[in-house]
Amino acid sequence: MRVRDELGELFADAEFAAAFAAEGKPGWSLGRLALIKVLQRVKNVTDRQAAETVRAELSWKDTLGLALDDLGFDASVLSEFRTRVLAHGLEERALD
Repeated sequence: MRVRDELGELFADAEFAAAFAAEGKPGWSLGRLALIKVLQRVKNVTDRQAAETVRAELSWKDTLGLALDDLGFDASVLSEFRTRVLAHGLEERALD
């Protein structure tokens, strides 16, 4: 929470936009998904566990700037995000 409050948005959607179509149904913020992947790595949890944690843990909701009643997403979203980021060579963006 302090990180978000002090630094603002850590990962801009534009950093990952090359891996995703500009058209189609709206999805989750790409920057938010990148932050979830970082949190997932820190907590050493699976995609399914990370998706459940986003739904259930207030600390993750606050870190991600989500409303308390946000329903989260399906775990497959993280797998698809990871696959697209790797396929487009964008994995270093989160580290930069």
